[in-house]
Amino acid sequence: MRIEDKYFRTLSREELWQRYCGFLDLSADRFAEIQQTLLMEEIELVADSVLGKKIMKGKRPKTVDEFRSIVPLTSHDDYEPYLSNQEDDALAAKPAFWSHSSGTSGHFKWVPNSRKVLDNAVRYYLACCILSSCKKKGEVNIRPGFRFLTVIPPQPYTSGYLIPGFLERFSARLLPPDEEAEGLNLGQRMQKGFQMGLKEGVGVIGATASVLVRMGEAVAQQTQSMKLSMSMLKPKLLWRLGRAWIRSKIEKRGILPKDLWQPKGLIVSGVDTALYKDAVAHYWGCIPFELYTGTEGLVYAVQDWNKKDLVFVPDMVFLEFIPYEDVLKLQEEKTYKPSTLLLNELEEGGLYEVVITQFYGMPLMRYRIKDVIKVVAKRDVEAGIDLPKIAFQRRTDAVIDLAGLCRLDEKTLWQAINNTGIKDSGWMACKEHDGQQALVRIYLELDEQKEPDEIAIMIDNQLKVVDTDYKDIDTYLGKQPIRVTVLSPGTFQRYTEEKMEQGADLALLKPAHVNPPNTTVHRLLDLSKERGEV
Repeated sequence: MRIEDKYFRTLSREELWQRYCGFLDLSADRFAEIQQTLLMEEIELVADSVLGKKIMKGKRPKTVDEFRSIVPLTSHDDYEPYLSNQEDDALAAKPAFWSHSSGTSGHFKWVPNSRKVLDNAVRYYLACCILSSCKKKGEVNIRPGFRFLTVIPPQPYTSGYLIPGFLERFSARLLPPDEEAEGLNLGQRMQKGFQMGLKEGVGVIGATASVLVRMGEAVAQQTQSMKLSMSMLKPKLLWRLGRAWIRSKIEKRGILPKDLWQPKGLIVSGVDTALYKDAVAHYWGCIPFELYTGTEGLVYAVQDWNKKDLVFVPDMVFLEFIPYEDVLKLQEEKTYKPSTLLLNELEEGGLYEVVITQFYGMPLMRYRIKDVIKVVAKRDVEAGIDLPKIAFQRRTDAVIDLAGLCRLDEKTLWQAINNTGIKDSGWMACKEHDGQQALVRIYLELDEQKEPDEIAIMIDNQLKVVDTDYKDIDTYLGKQPIRVTVLSPGTFQRYTEEKMEQGADLALLKPAHVNPPNTTVHRLLDLSKERGEV
């Protein structure tokens, strides 16, 4: 019996809920107490280590305020070369594992994490399994042994440690099993999981939102050309396929994953979750449950049973927040020293960059993870949650600045493109200059015939609706700043397939929507027979 299994065998439903989801009952004051206690323990743990002395300047702060005044805001560069060389001796404690980021900036950033962090992350992932599969507070609809379909980046990505750690502590049947998925690329793993899921069914599904959409597209394509074989002549499988076929015919469409499976929970993560949420629900038939994760802290925030916005968890990292106005000042003046706020000081509607300090002897202190969140509400009256509800907004570098007059992020651009009603298969946007002013170049793959200049006007009009700062931009700049390049059908699909053949990591299968590297832009243009541009 695995360590977490025993609780499902010995505890009541109410006790299970309290063990895994009880953090949702914390008051803001109790949340702050937990954070403060763990931070002071962390200071004592790291004060005499090589990196602790370097970052805390040889001092040992006695209070949270003293810590925030002594320790500067840091980035990965402040810990070099110790992190890139994975030097355990520079740390206060030997880490359980070293993981790295997706490397979208051109190089990997290595980060250590402790066994205690992994244990806590597993507990929160179990909380996600419970919360994703329930509709009201107190429900526990999963048990040891549920079938778990997932497609995740392997080690040394953080998820490559989190899911195996989860399976070491809790009995779930992974689809496909690690031993059968080893050496397979994304497409092959999806195919294997699809085949096993058809035969056995699925309990909980976990993946990034964009990968779930890709899986949905793949399943839809595979079912169109599926032919019965001897291995498929099994009652449960035939019943599943027959039910899916009938449902799709009634609704006059092709077979989708939601026709084949009715998962109890659908756990999604990734910075693009908000963009793909509707598409995920379309393919998979249930509201996705969002999990906010990161390389440096594993789990930052989760949704509750209502699946609306997220709540920070108290014991993974110490949390501080830079008001977005100060983030902008920092971008203009590198020596500017902003103040930070704590969770109970955040204002409803405010935008903040997240700053973390690792717990349990790990080295990152007051570390800027470059994520911007929005405080949707200071508390959730409907759910009875007395903690701020937040939503991931953007990366600080995923913004197109137009002469300091407005800043277009991924969500704003996506919403404007979506609101035009244009049928597309993908897009990305970059900042350009025409010699006189800043422009936004949007590369768009269409599923219908439209001229680039017409599309540019439509997107410009919708940006004026969804972004108040953009509304008068043409008045200031003297002309409309949107430019469109239309890519030929299948360009993004060919790019993804090429990346899969190269064995690229899951995080790099699709280009970034905002400010992708020039090499990515040039490769997409090479893959496309360009049809026109403004």
